[in-house]
Amino acid sequence: MKIVMISGSRNTQGQTARAASAILDGAENAGCVVEQIFLPALDIERCIQCEDSGWGICRKEGICILEDDFASIVDKVRQADAVVFATPSYYGDLSESMRAFLDRLRRICATAEGRINIQDKPAMGLCVAGGGGGGSLSCCVSLEKVLNGCGFDVLDMIPVKRQNLKAKLNNLRLNGAWLATAAKLKPAS
Repeated sequence: MKIVMISGSRNTQGQTARAASAILDGAENAGCVVEQIFLPALDIERCIQCEDSGWGICRKEGICILEDDFASIVDKVRQADAVVFATPSYYGDLSESMRAFLDRLRRICATAEGRINIQDKPAMGLCVAGGGGGGSLSCCVSLEKVLNGCGFDVLDMIPVKRQNLKAKLNNLRLNGAWLATAAKLKPAS
């Protein structure tokens, strides 16, 4: 059983990383193999809307023509039993690296081919607001909308604020263990 965590946080030791690590600890303790991917450390270009229509072969074939780290991350998502998307909340929305990744993912998922091994895959979202602590809920709404549009089976969306992170860490570990159990029960598509 494997769970992949895709993080849109630059800081591998920051608040989002701490919250994400708690989820992964819970999954690992439940017997899962876990992998964390930090998007800002990778080469993920933004969508260039290849054709005059604003689309490209993503709409026809479910693949992206840009040659960067995107395809290898999508392969890891497809091979995983469940996926966790963790992002800091910037201005009440997704981080720029998470937005760039998800904008391209939702485009390839517009086709049946692009949804192969993504459709109905268990997923969880985590949105962490630092600073004043606002925006985690609106960020969760944004993330859930995209994940549902891609075809994931969104099992939970977890808002966290800088002010309640410490209090939520144990619950996040429990969520990770629960995700491991829920993913094991999910029939293969």
